[in-house]
Amino acid sequence: MTEELFRDDATLACCEATVLAVEADGGIVLDRTVFYPQGGGQAGDAGELLTAEGRRVAIADTRKHPEQPGVIVHRPAEGADLSALLPGQRVMASIDLVRRQAHRRFHSATHLLCALVPQPVDGCSITAGYARLDFHMTEPLDKDALNAGLARLVAEAHPVRTRWIAEAELDANPQLVRSMSVQPPRGQGRVRLVEIDGVDLQPCGGTHVANTAEIGPVIVTKIEKKSARTRRVVLGFAEPAAGRG
Repeated sequence: MTEELFRDDATLACCEATVLAVEADGGIVLDRTVFYPQGGGQAGDAGELLTAEGRRVAIADTRKHPEQPGVIVHRPAEGADLSALLPGQRVMASIDLVRRQAHRRFHSATHLLCALVPQPVDGCSITAGYARLDFHMTEPLDKDALNAGLARLVAEAHPVRTRWIAEAELDANPQLVRSMSVQPPRGQGRVRLVEIDGVDLQPCGGTHVANTAEIGPVIVTKIEKKSARTRRVVLGFAEPAAGRG
């Protein structure tokens, strides 16, 4: 299994790691990583691997291994030279901080949106350019009211914390799960919770800010009726977003 350093500290920008494998399709497996793999609606991290000889391998995306639970695969950019990477080799793994910070801000903003719209979520996407939540509901939503609520919760500077609970505790409190489409990862005996102090508490494995003030100016850019029972809310930054999703 890959040691997931980002789970307990989303601010880590780099780490030393050992190459465990370079797979036939080019996927790179490390013993530990700061790269978040696509999952829970959040896009994977990008960045680079740097060898002791100074050779750089650009990483375009990060995914969970399709056949090995708990293993993370770093996807190299098209045309990347992988000849410098051998099993047992030490590398420095560094993420694209601009992309990661956008993911952190948007992901925490979607949790604020969950607090403002207390309805089940049946779809989610978090990228560096936008975020969206699909709510299972029939009532219309007011964009101005949501924007006012988001601005208030950001300005109130609520601390954001993570903690772990036993899977049995989650089973005893099923109301904590807001998503209908993405279930909390199981199998390790514990589940990670993200708590926005006094605002929201739900299972989540993604990367978040440490305080809602760090989200900055975020706004609802669009509300769509996707079906008779689905309302989609799209979020964007008030300032131009950097990086790509």
